[in-house]
Amino acid sequence: MNHSCKLVLLQQYAAKHAEQSHLVEQMNTKYYYYTRTQGLFRICYPKERPPTVQTYLSPVETHCMNINYFIPDEENLTRGFSDDAMTRLHMGRSVIALFIVGFVAIFTAFWTGVVGCWKRSPGNITATAILMLLACLLSASAMGLWHGVEYYEKEKIVGEEYYQQWSNVLKDNSLISYDWSYVVAWVGVGWSLVSAILFSAAAICLRGERMREEAMNMQYLMPVYPQKQQYAYAGYPAPAAYPGPYYHGSQYGPYNY
Repeated sequence: MNHSCKLVLLQQYAAKHAEQSHLVEQMNTKYYYYTRTQGLFRICYPKERPPTVQTYLSPVETHCMNINYFIPDEENLTRGFSDDAMTRLHMGRSVIALFIVGFVAIFTAFWTGVVGCWKRSPGNITATAILMLLACLLSASAMGLWHGVEYYEKEKIVGEEYYQQWSNVLKDNSLISYDWSYVVAWVGVGWSLVSAILFSAAAICLRGERMREEAMNMQYLMPVYPQKQQYAYAGYPAPAAYPGPYYHGSQYGPYNY
């Protein structure tokens, strides 16, 4: 998320309104008066950085500071937080946890998918589809909670660093927008759902193919019973299977009455 603050306009406003000269001091000390990008783990300053905030140089040559989720909270620093602040903190922690579990599900789905494609196993492909659907639901839940965090920061929590207590001039000259990482996250959620649907279709096709193969194999396993046939010998008539003469009753008594 980009927070672009037009410092020049703020300085002009402070110069015209001497009674609000404290704005100049805040602009030089408070981090929320500076242009910044905020992610899940840190806040970075692509331009000027506030002198009162301790930052470090990130791998992309940007000065950043970490977001504190108080894990663990050994010194009980959250004891003075309001209910809304604690709700926002728990939602932020849940976002991280859901993304981690979602990544584990995707990693597992990768291996079950490879094995399923190699062995043409409907069971493994079905497991892959379930894992991808689980990853989709977990990622979507994480994004939903992230929007909940954003809502609490803007509408619920009271504090000088939050939107509710920003000065009017800061609100009027601030631009909040979503950056590429936000778009990539929602695209990933959508493609996870598409992957789950495609793997489900593949499992159905493989299961139908296996059933057809088993039906064809059953035809070769049907028992064949021998039939009584008369065989001709070279130069001789075929002998009767049971030499006669035949009578309806036995000629050997005492069986005739």
